[in-house]
Amino acid sequence: MTEVKSKSELLDYSQSDALDGVVKEQSIEVFSFELELVEDGQRIDKILSARFPEVSRSRIKELIDQKKVNIDGLDNVKPSQKGSVGQKVSIALAPRIQDLEFEEIPMDLDIIYEDNDILIINKPAGLVVHPAAGHWNDTLLNGLLAYNEVFKKLPRAGIVHRLDKDTSGLMVVAKTELAQLDLVRQLQERTVKREYWAIVKGVSPETKLINASIERDPHNPLRFIVSRSSRAKPAITEIKRIDQRQFKDKKYSWVAARLQTGRTHQIRLHMESLGFPLVGDPLYRNRLPQTKDDSTIVGNFHRQALHASRLGLIHPSTGQTMEWFAPPPPDFIELMKEIGFGPWDKPTEVFDQPIVSLEEKSIDLVGRISSWNDFDFGEDETDDELWDIQFKP
Repeated sequence: MTEVKSKSELLDYSQSDALDGVVKEQSIEVFSFELELVEDGQRIDKILSARFPEVSRSRIKELIDQKKVNIDGLDNVKPSQKGSVGQKVSIALAPRIQDLEFEEIPMDLDIIYEDNDILIINKPAGLVVHPAAGHWNDTLLNGLLAYNEVFKKLPRAGIVHRLDKDTSGLMVVAKTELAQLDLVRQLQERTVKREYWAIVKGVSPETKLINASIERDPHNPLRFIVSRSSRAKPAITEIKRIDQRQFKDKKYSWVAARLQTGRTHQIRLHMESLGFPLVGDPLYRNRLPQTKDDSTIVGNFHRQALHASRLGLIHPSTGQTMEWFAPPPPDFIELMKEIGFGPWDKPTEVFDQPIVSLEEKSIDLVGRISSWNDFDFGEDETDDELWDIQFKP
């Protein structure tokens, strides 16, 4: 791997002032001003960027979309809208979760591997990756802050991708600024690879490349839908059926999935769109009723049966390919046993390509990663826009 020389900088993510596990309350600040002659005819997003250089342009666009910006009292503002001298503009700047400070919470982390640059964690189901409403101090981020001081100095405490709360499995966390920049690069270039195991209802295709764009469900903000609208983002999942079995007169499949993109709920939604929802999934059931509790493990499995079993990457410092495997957690194993799937203590080899290869294309970037900058950061998100990389000449 060719050594990358970069003048990179990541903004510090300091947690030192957290108080008693409570996120600091910060008030919304509203700024108002009149457009000046030099701003006449300029785009409103550019005007705001010039007046508030500490706020990224993507964040300004987000505030406009959220109707936090108004002109002459009207909030139907577009980023490309041209301003006129004398117009009154106001913008409400509210602190985001990523701008706040969080408590260090010691927790037992299942660490698979650690060196000076990276940490590989086997995340249990039920653990939220980063703070959000209802989960301020019981997340992986809180645990990382308590585990090692280095994470207090890194954006998102070194986290570069995530798994959904009820998805278990392998994650990589950076321990240095250069490692984080390199892993973000690899996420963008798809050289960080993940392979998932899913238990689904029905007999899935033996092999399939699912190419179906995704957007948030306008009728249910908790869900996403397959869509052809201009708002939908491309999403590609490759699946291979490992095994199929019948249990209690119903058919089930054990599926391996690899992501070519990483959208929120991508595997869960793509499998439902084919008619093969994941066992236990509370959101994506293919319009089937909730599974009734009975004496079976299948009937009492109340989370999506999804596990990130394999992780591969190119080491940020050595340039060597590295790979890890983690068997699923006990509840997942019991589910597999009941249906008749196994073995579960070693990786499956249903894909023709290795999990990661040095032949993968890499990208040379010289830039700066802004801390917590405008992530959607959904289920295993790997979009280019996850990190705002500001190129330097």
